[in-house]
Amino acid sequence: MLDISRKRYRLRVIAPAYPAFNIYSYVAARTTALGPVCVATSVNEMGKWDAEVIDENNLRRYGPKLISGGADHEFLQSHRPCDVAGFYGGLTSTIPRLYEVAQFYKSKGVVTIAGGQHFCKENIKEALSSGIDYVVIGEGEEAIKELLWALEGKQEISGVKGIAYLSDDRVVFTPGREPLKDFDNLPLPDFSLVRYAKIKLYSIERIRSCGMDCEFCTVKGKPRCSSPERLLERISFLLETKDARHFFIVDDLFGQERNETIRFCNMLRDYQKDTERRLDIIVQIRLDKAKDTELLSAMRQAGISTVAIGFESPIEEELKAMNKRLKPEDMLSFVKVFRKFGFLIHGMFIFGYPLKEGVNFSMSSEERVKRLKRFIRKAGLDTIQVLLPVPLPGTELRQRLEAQNRIYPLKDVGWEYYDGNFPLFEPDKPMSAEDMQSSSRKIMGKFYQFRYMFMLALNIVFFPSIIFFLHDIKAGWRMWYRPWRNYLIRFGGWIVLRNWIAMFKKDKFSEKLKQAKAHL
Repeated sequence: MLDISRKRYRLRVIAPAYPAFNIYSYVAARTTALGPVCVATSVNEMGKWDAEVIDENNLRRYGPKLISGGADHEFLQSHRPCDVAGFYGGLTSTIPRLYEVAQFYKSKGVVTIAGGQHFCKENIKEALSSGIDYVVIGEGEEAIKELLWALEGKQEISGVKGIAYLSDDRVVFTPGREPLKDFDNLPLPDFSLVRYAKIKLYSIERIRSCGMDCEFCTVKGKPRCSSPERLLERISFLLETKDARHFFIVDDLFGQERNETIRFCNMLRDYQKDTERRLDIIVQIRLDKAKDTELLSAMRQAGISTVAIGFESPIEEELKAMNKRLKPEDMLSFVKVFRKFGFLIHGMFIFGYPLKEGVNFSMSSEERVKRLKRFIRKAGLDTIQVLLPVPLPGTELRQRLEAQNRIYPLKDVGWEYYDGNFPLFEPDKPMSAEDMQSSSRKIMGKFYQFRYMFMLALNIVFFPSIIFFLHDIKAGWRMWYRPWRNYLIRFGGWIVLRNWIAMFKKDKFSEKLKQAKAHL
């Protein structure tokens, strides 16, 4: 319980640092997760509470950093002490750091609360034994307010829905909380609460949940959405207060609630005309939305420049195992439609997805690499990301692999390796775990190369040729800009890969992998 004599309280929400430099580090230093901002905003509207967010991956504005990585919480607590520390558990790979920081705050007498996708029922006891006092299960905007009221003594802890805590060394689960539906009633996320961060790419949302039911994904359920007007208000608020121009709509599937999505795109198009401001927007979308040309046209007019598409695999057997409702023969034709509309395409792949029992299929890692390279080349993707399958807590994939006794023990390969860059289970024969990891690196290494530095320089030399398109300057700009942008990113990607490989060599993962195999 909190000291009820206090006039004001402070909640500090912490997004833990990644365990090591990885492919997400560059983007993470220029954005921040939306969840912690939404929770902090909700609390900041309470009468006696101040809230702030510390994103340990984005401390670029005078942030108190540790040499080892992350924020200096000793400094923060001595200069601006908090009464409650909240922890964002949306990324499983950050959980060890989350527990480390939680134990620090608990040792200072601070109440600790955690929430996020990692904390499914099977991990609640682990959290409550690792420095966490309360776990919020599900969405946090309303639950956190009730929990803080309870900590002030205004209601019983047991009456707060959707939380778990220890009582006499026994885990107590309170009754579940209904998913939020009236998103228009929530306050606009206040990114000014994120201390020390420089944010260039702002996360926004309209729809929560996804009905596609992919086996490897933690996001399930019937989509719930706010109005297009509310999403436009989020964008206009950030443009007017932060001069924000770059946005990432984090909805798992842009295009759900099709008619409302088109209406939003039309509203955003008109807003940009009225304000004479051009916005740059990234969305995640299904490949088969290529069949909806009206939607794609509305998206382009709204300023949506980049689509992130989960191709996952061009191998039919793997797509079936994932519950992906796509056929390989349709994938290339769908990609051509997106390219025709002028979208930049970021392709996301999962290498070596484990097939379900009873499927008679075998393919070497070499052949899989050839298939993916061939598909990526034919698709003409602008950027790619190739990850290994991650059996995240609470997913059907993890349940299936656990039943087959294929997941490496956490004592050997801990949560910090759950970022898609490391093999976490025994793969399908004839592949080995080492094959999986080296293969994904080969594909990325082929796509992101040093030679693009020279192509970038050559492209700059030819910039004056845009003068030949004075009759259609937009078309000329697009023809020049797309390769320039891609060369720049691919050269930058080579630097990221090189740094990641250097970090990997310093790590002892290979030894841990051998131990994990022996203990399986």
